[in-house]
Amino acid sequence: MNESRSTATASEIRDLFDRIAPVYDQLNNWLSLGQHWVWKLMAIKWSCVGSGSICLDLCCGSGDLAQLLARQVGVTGRVYGVDFSPAQLAIAKARVSQLYPPLPISWVEADALNLPFEDNYFDGATMGYGLRNVTDIPLCLREIYRTLKPGAKAAILDFNRPQQLPMRAFQEWYLENIVVPRAKALGLTEEYAYIAPSLERFPTGSQQVGLALKAGFASATHYPIAAGMMGVLVVSKA
Repeated sequence: MNESRSTATASEIRDLFDRIAPVYDQLNNWLSLGQHWVWKLMAIKWSCVGSGSICLDLCCGSGDLAQLLARQVGVTGRVYGVDFSPAQLAIAKARVSQLYPPLPISWVEADALNLPFEDNYFDGATMGYGLRNVTDIPLCLREIYRTLKPGAKAAILDFNRPQQLPMRAFQEWYLENIVVPRAKALGLTEEYAYIAPSLERFPTGSQQVGLALKAGFASATHYPIAAGMMGVLVVSKA
């Protein structure tokens, strides 16, 4: 799970993810009760990529979503896992290097706001818990739009604020009483305490749809999942 803090610089956010890299996967599995795998598979399904596709996994972190995407596109495809955290990318590379047969993934250290790819390059894209982390969400969406081929889709998974008050209250309780104490036990209180305030600043699903349409996408739909505590923004380029 990756954040967007208006008061944080890009270098500060990168440093944060470098620090949490060693326990990132462990915490994701524990805090989501393993459900993050299901949500990531849903994002891949909604990205509509198939065998032979050239795909982008933006803000790839330690690479689990990129690995799932690589299995989807197969040996004739290619996945570019992009992140600006060298510590996260080092873990992603190490994990994939142990796999046989090798997966078709290229790891790229780059800024999500200035992607080193040509226009109309990708057949599809995914992004898991990264949109909250960028310092300029509209620019990030424009970069995804720019690098997708006409007709391609992107699926962007992230936290969501439930519309129903009981679920919103539960989400707030869970973050405060489960997530932060667990992170504190690992010496990462500050690094994970950011999730709740970042969620308050994060655009709602309908706002994300509006931003995507302004970025140029022909269509955009936000799907609440996990009782509304998570969401997937699916966008399509004409």
